[in-house]
Amino acid sequence: MTTRSIGCAAIGLVAALAVAWPLHAERAPGKARPPAAPAAIEIQARPITSFDHRDPDRRRFGLLDFRGGIVLTSPFREFGGISAINIAADGSNFIAVTDRSWWLRGRITYDGGRPSGIVGAEMAPMLGPDGRTLAARRWYDTEALTRDGDTLYVGIERVHRIVRFDFGRDGLRARGRPIDVPAAFRSLPSNGGIEALAFVPKGGPLGGALIAIAERGRTEAGDHRAFLIGGPRPGAFAIKRRDAFDVSDATLSSASDLLVLERKFGWTTGLYIRIRRIAVADIRPGALVDGRVLFEADLGQQIDNLEGIAAHRSGGETVLTLISDDNFSSIQRTLLLQFTLVVP
Repeated sequence: MTTRSIGCAAIGLVAALAVAWPLHAERAPGKARPPAAPAAIEIQARPITSFDHRDPDRRRFGLLDFRGGIVLTSPFREFGGISAINIAADGSNFIAVTDRSWWLRGRITYDGGRPSGIVGAEMAPMLGPDGRTLAARRWYDTEALTRDGDTLYVGIERVHRIVRFDFGRDGLRARGRPIDVPAAFRSLPSNGGIEALAFVPKGGPLGGALIAIAERGRTEAGDHRAFLIGGPRPGAFAIKRRDAFDVSDATLSSASDLLVLERKFGWTTGLYIRIRRIAVADIRPGALVDGRVLFEADLGQQIDNLEGIAAHRSGGETVLTLISDDNFSSIQRTLLLQFTLVVP
């Protein structure tokens, strides 16, 4: 792609974001309807073989090696707006959520080590404790997802709730039941609440805790507000905010490392994405934690509004999967990108 093409792409994306960025929440449900059954859907995938528009042969980006990616499209009306994803240990099966409170699950196919498509895809509306859809309850902006075995936890940004699903038993028909959250959730911004969730497996000092991070909820010092929910040491902590980036998701790459996906957008400067690594050992109530930048990208690379990050192991390597929220805009894209984490 030429420099001029990159500039046009950047202008197009900025224009799309200007129109679609607030779209997260605003489809009023009207009268409640019976929830739709899970629907099998078709997803088309176009390969991304090069991540850098300016240097197609480049593979290393910070401490990540680009493996490959796909651009996803579907004629199904509810496809899009993907805001979080969880990848199974096999690197293929996944579950994702859209910010309009729908589930998406399927299997990633591979050509060698490169993602090549999605098969067995299904979508279904997320259900609340009474069996009505979350959308019918106006529980919009399902932005965060994490997994503890057969249990899924979903963060809902605008109503400041976390709901628990018995996914192993009920699958896409599972009913979400709110869990107890800190009273401080109520003071988070309406469109800047919980954007990232990560479950810490049992066995360590934080084992059994949920890590919840706000997108734009900040401390008096201007840092990201975060919470330990449950586990042996519940309480609030903060993540150092740097360079005007906001949090868009997080995942554990290992028992010792929390990876935080961040995003920065400006009308004149465009879109930037980066990943920071936070030591789990540093996280405790009252702490201010910081971490090394592993990866940073801008509109010179194949990015969009990347809002989801997941990690799995493959062949002894840590593979990161990033997915974008297209805001249900025809000018933006749903990207699924994979990288290998380079051991420093």
